[in-house]
Amino acid sequence: MSKEELNKPIDLYTWSTPNGRKVSIMLEEVGLPYNVIPIDITNGDQHSDEFDVLSPNHKIPAIVDHEAGIHLMESGAILMYLANKTGMLMDSMEGNYWQQMEWLMLQMAHVGPMLGQTHHFVKFNPGKSPYAEERYRNETARLYQVLEVRLKTRDYICDEYSIVDIATWPWISRYDFQQMNLRHYPRLMDWYLRIAERPAVQRGYGVPQKLEVPIPD
Repeated sequence: MSKEELNKPIDLYTWSTPNGRKVSIMLEEVGLPYNVIPIDITNGDQHSDEFDVLSPNHKIPAIVDHEAGIHLMESGAILMYLANKTGMLMDSMEGNYWQQMEWLMLQMAHVGPMLGQTHHFVKFNPGKSPYAEERYRNETARLYQVLEVRLKTRDYICDEYSIVDIATWPWISRYDFQQMNLRHYPRLMDWYLRIAERPAVQRGYGVPQKLEVPIPD
């Protein structure tokens, strides 16, 4: 590998979605240099031959770490990789590692997929399937309550700020898409605002499009 490749920033292929924002926020938090390659999913860029090599599932985000000579897809795997690379925002197995893993998996298996379906049916396709709208709206409310209860005794999902919060927060930032009122979940709202104040989160939220972090009225 050439010296130029060793010194190159990480390439981040992303778009302005919760999954994309997870990685740009993480990169900002750990302070790794990175280049942004926008993948406009509204124009079908995710189906290009170039992106297919990096993400056979045709989903953003993906990264190329020239220093390590690897590329990765799937936001959860990327967060874990960056945490391992930097030694930041994820505990060792002697600490809260497994607690972080269970809540990270909850985000990957439930919060992301279920809230994403709420976006699809409630925000973008209202009136096409009342059953689906009710199902996913109810599941979104249930998951908000799970997080509300979890946060009653702690400031962050796993006690200290970690990749779990970085994975979960961008999905809650779309509370308006989900027609959810954060004021009905005071501990979740406190957590949301606490993270929204972080400069790295504000910078990462505006990648690749310059947008301000939404703040509840």
